[in-house]
Amino acid sequence: MNLSDFDFDLPEALIATRPANPRSSARLLVAEGDRITDDVVSDLPQWLRPGDRLVLNDTRVIPARLSGFRKRQGAEGETRARIEVTLLEPGADGQWSALVKPLKKVREGETIVFSERLSARLLNKNDGQASLQFDLSGEDFDAALADAGAMPLPPYIAAKRAADEQDKTDYQTVWARHSGAVAAPTASLHFDDVLLEALKARGVEFTYVTLHVGAGTFLPVKVEDVTQHKMHSEWGQVTEKAAAEIAATKAAGRRVIPVGTTALRLIESAGRSGTISPWEGGTDIFIYPGFTFHVADALMTNFHLPKSTLMMLVSALMGQERIQNIYDHAVREEYRFFSYGDASLLLP
Repeated sequence: MNLSDFDFDLPEALIATRPANPRSSARLLVAEGDRITDDVVSDLPQWLRPGDRLVLNDTRVIPARLSGFRKRQGAEGETRARIEVTLLEPGADGQWSALVKPLKKVREGETIVFSERLSARLLNKNDGQASLQFDLSGEDFDAALADAGAMPLPPYIAAKRAADEQDKTDYQTVWARHSGAVAAPTASLHFDDVLLEALKARGVEFTYVTLHVGAGTFLPVKVEDVTQHKMHSEWGQVTEKAAAEIAATKAAGRRVIPVGTTALRLIESAGRSGTISPWEGGTDIFIYPGFTFHVADALMTNFHLPKSTLMMLVSALMGQERIQNIYDHAVREEYRFFSYGDASLLLP
């Protein structure tokens, strides 16, 4: 199974840099069996059945991009260097692993100042990353970060424009609850309160799980034999309540439909035994063709990057040839791609 099997040509103009407004006005490609239907997200209730269960990731994206400076006293007096930081993963007591640019401009023990309220000391450097000790923790840290930080837009958007205040709303789901993600569960960005009410009226049920999406989600696959790729790990939790709800839906013969690949990866991690159970911890599950799905019956998701692990995941669900046809249709019909783009509903 070669990396090139998951490649396709994507015109640059189809990469979305802003979301649809309102959220649920985005286009929706529905792939059901051999059929493809062009629709809009607001019509999602028509494609679902009473008793279907949508699994939603309630992680909250933190404004993980920080811009600051470090000061240094030398023979020529005080000098400053501009430092850019992207937070990656929290540790204990205000510590974070982070990407620091330029890393060589900061010495161990030096302080980076981001605002009057927020600063961090560089503890050590390891394998191109840094460990930072912030001067605040808990709710005080969250408040200072909200003021000083910017949303960590994906590289393919950040290359086209800088993050702004609007992204703090746009790049967050309406049900975001548990802080910790540095990337959004983007299929969920299409949902607004009007759509949620319409789904409830249809008899669709909801279960919330948490997977803190990490920056590793944007890492490229570097091996030609995709089975040799090593996935990054992300922390997730399926509570006892969530597992019971999903199990009851499966037992009743109704469909479990994760919204987004993050929710799918998490419930399949919790269902490796064949039935879903409460689960908490780091998951590095890698889903590619040949994978046996125990929990997910379908998937709502955005359109993914060529040669990415997410292309492999949707190919595992629908079949490689079928996904190629779906993506050919999406490009031909000029669907908008990636995090702020349009959606697909994949019904095997």
